[in-house]
Amino acid sequence: MPETVASPGSAPGRLLERAVRRIPSDWRLPLGVLAGTQAIWLVWWAAYYPALLSFDSVMYTWQVTTGNVSSDHSVLYDGFVWLALHLPGQFGLLTLLQTTAASACLAYACVAMRDLGVRARWTVPAALLTAAFPSTGAFVVYVWKDVPFTLCGLLVFAASARLIALRKLPVEGAWWRPGSRRFDLLMLATSLLGLGLFRNNGVGVALVAGLALVLVLPGLRVRVSALVLAAVVIPVVCQLWLFSAMGVKQPPSDAVFAMNYSDVAVAYQEASYLFTPADVAVLKAVAPMSTWKQGANCYSADALTNTSAPFDHTVAREHSTELVGMWTKVLKERPDIILGARICRGHIAWAPFSDRTAPGASTIIPGIARVPHYWGFTDPAGSANPATGTISPAGRMVGSPYLPALDSHPFSKKLNKAATWVNLLFRVPQLDWIIWRGATWCYLGYAALACYAIGRRRPAVYALGGVMLGLQLTLVAANPAELYRYNVVPLFIGPLCLGLIAARRGTEPRAAAEPVKEQREPAELTA
Repeated sequence: MPETVASPGSAPGRLLERAVRRIPSDWRLPLGVLAGTQAIWLVWWAAYYPALLSFDSVMYTWQVTTGNVSSDHSVLYDGFVWLALHLPGQFGLLTLLQTTAASACLAYACVAMRDLGVRARWTVPAALLTAAFPSTGAFVVYVWKDVPFTLCGLLVFAASARLIALRKLPVEGAWWRPGSRRFDLLMLATSLLGLGLFRNNGVGVALVAGLALVLVLPGLRVRVSALVLAAVVIPVVCQLWLFSAMGVKQPPSDAVFAMNYSDVAVAYQEASYLFTPADVAVLKAVAPMSTWKQGANCYSADALTNTSAPFDHTVAREHSTELVGMWTKVLKERPDIILGARICRGHIAWAPFSDRTAPGASTIIPGIARVPHYWGFTDPAGSANPATGTISPAGRMVGSPYLPALDSHPFSKKLNKAATWVNLLFRVPQLDWIIWRGATWCYLGYAALACYAIGRRRPAVYALGGVMLGLQLTLVAANPAELYRYNVVPLFIGPLCLGLIAARRGTEPRAAAEPVKEQREPAELTA
């Protein structure tokens, strides 16, 4: 019988197969997800090199290059921006590291899902699509504090899933060794702390997600409680004392209480009898009553304090005590108005659909192209006028030597056009609810967790919804506008949760904490 001759083209395939076989089985899934998602994110990165920018991106740059760092933004992320501006590659290096971190977090999350019994056939496509869709793929190449915050939320979910899946195993293994339970605790601690350091309201998310874990991990309650306490206390101490000691500026009162002032505008329209003539005089001193009427739009605090309508920020700072006093009075006498305004303003957190009939109730998606004069930062005609309402940058970066770092240099113009075409394609309003609304994926995630918990009789899995619930609650408590970026975490977590519906039934998943030495037959040893 003649021998079968392999075609020359099959040799690379055989080499690849041998290389894959040499990888320990437990590492094939995470390495495959890491490589696949990183390849997709490199396309986004190359198309928009060095980065996609927003108003906040330029604000970070101005702050760290002029000594105007303020704690109303993430001081930690400002540090990353400063470091990037003083290294080769600048923003390109920063966004490249963000894509790598995103790939690593997704790979870790896929391993966690495997420990819960989800097959790779479900998690791998979910991870690849997450990297491919503009709402999550292009998002990672923005210079934004919301990117590391979102990745910390994903990491909390993944570490929590690992701890729940392997909760009956002893806590052992090296802290630095992926797969050990101590490594999972380290990831949990790092991500919980990151939530509070990358976003000021992230402390609430860390608290809810951490307490949910404490309830379902009786053997780790002391350790997890200590981690949650540290994740809450450290950011608060930094915000109240440490940052000021480092020379970081505290945000002005009109920025801190902007949502309170918006509540006052809503209350004045609904219950004007609560306001004395002295209160009305203060309101008129800060802004015309037409501005307060416009600010009664409960969907957006920016409608009052950050539009072209007249609003004197300097006078608002002078009368901050009186304005906060009005808010406190309304809270005591008509708490329903305050709660209703907060729920309305948190629309992006709980509503799967935009309300296009109401001003300010539609999803606000960031732009792609550079805005002329970089949102006014390089406008030589810009002038500061606190009475104009708009928080104008007023040409703050005219002549700055760091302006070249903001320029766009895509690796390929054709690739840039293709990426922009795809990005715009998925902005069609009919797809808004599934592509850009985190609330939709919160509810899909909750449903998948419930199916798994009931079907496998593992109620501890409900705790995995803690990070999404914490995000929804904190956005209802304090949210300025309908910006999609505030609720991106569920867009990463939700697709992974869907795999739980088809998870394998059976015994508890085994751990992969320590490498297992395989026993080989004598014939293999002599080969």
